Amino acid sequence: MLFVLIALLLSLLVSGLVAAYVAYPHRGEAMPAVPWLGDAMGRAVEAAPTIGEDEVDLLKMR
Repeated sequence: MLFVLIALLLSLLVSGLVAAYVAYPHRGEAMPAVPWLGDAMGRAVEAAPTIGEDEVDLLKMR
């Protein structure tokens, strides 16, 4: 029972972070209550690897 409760709380925490990211930093706005969290999310997104346009073109050719 304790495992289920911890898993439920963890999933709620992750979904809350995703909703907060989509609502503010993804649109380029600062988070009103916790600006440090928005800054941290923005830095994490900038550090994540992405697929460039030239790589997308190569994938379309296959």
